[in-house]
Amino acid sequence: MDEYKSPVYNVKAIPIEKIKANNYNPNKVAPPEMRLLEISIWEDGFTQPIVCYHDKEHDEYIVVDGFHRYTTMLTSDRIRLREHGLMPVVVIDKELGERMASTIRHNRARGSHSVDLMSNIVAELLEMGKSDSWICRNIGMSADELLRLKQITGLAALFKDEDFSRSWEVTK
Repeated sequence: MDEYKSPVYNVKAIPIEKIKANNYNPNKVAPPEMRLLEISIWEDGFTQPIVCYHDKEHDEYIVVDGFHRYTTMLTSDRIRLREHGLMPVVVIDKELGERMASTIRHNRARGSHSVDLMSNIVAELLEMGKSDSWICRNIGMSADELLRLKQITGLAALFKDEDFSRSWEVTK
């Protein structure tokens, strides 16, 4: 019996021009998260390949998973230049219905962040001496989101550098 080998053991560097988006992905990412993805790829590089189907007839790679990483490569000049226009790709050979199911599985398996765990991470970063602006920039939070996470922890120490000048003022 042939031993199954996961696609990740065969990553290929594919020119971005040969990659095309599929026309069925229901996943959408908001602009703040897209900006964070660009920062993540710039700071850390591509840490996982995108998943594609290779259409041999047209010699095109159709995205199954990784559309937003692919889009980031298309829209970020600095990343595209650094990567020499090559995208890390793994190929799966499945019919369209199976690829659609695979796309949904990949999207749904990503999960979401626990508010309590994110609050703990914020507390740890602050204890390490990271500034509010560093946290907002590097983990993609707005100042309001950061403030809410600090409030959840209930630790007064997290507010030691907070400016509380955002009070309501009555105007006449």
